[in-house]
Amino acid sequence: MPERLFIGVPLTDDARRAIVRSLPKSLPGKPVPPENWHFTLRFLGSTSTEARDQIVERLESATCGSPFTIRFSELGAFPNPKRARILWLGIDEGAERLIQLAAIAEGTARSVGFAAETKPFKPHLTLSRIDPPVTVVKLLGSKPRFRTRMTVDSVILYRSHLGGGPARYEEVVEIGLRR
Repeated sequence: MPERLFIGVPLTDDARRAIVRSLPKSLPGKPVPPENWHFTLRFLGSTSTEARDQIVERLESATCGSPFTIRFSELGAFPNPKRARILWLGIDEGAERLIQLAAIAEGTARSVGFAAETKPFKPHLTLSRIDPPVTVVKLLGSKPRFRTRMTVDSVILYRSHLGGGPARYEEVVEIGLRR
């Protein structure tokens, strides 16, 4: 039976708590619960058991590098601040390493038969989904300060469960970054 999967990087509990403390009290749209925060490296969607097993095998044998530090920086919006559909938190340190991990995840997905990703990877943490789109120019102009650092030391293949409230993410396998 197919599973809905994605490859991502988890947040540490300390980073999660620090971000919650730094966020404005209310966010537009439907905020993502902090326990669901992660960096999506590659969304896979409906995946067969055979493809899942191949992805796990290839991720475990990939050279993903050693642990590294990221630093959260400022809020942003997709597609733009005047018609925001996604409110996100960016990083200003370690982005190139997350981009490398996303490239490994993309190569892994393509080697198993998934179509190429059509959008370039931009490291971000989704904080809220907004429908219909609204302007967040004032919120972004208030420049909340985020200087939280976090060590990235693993990549996770997640299974997502939808329906009946917020999505629930389940760890399928965690692949540690090696020193």
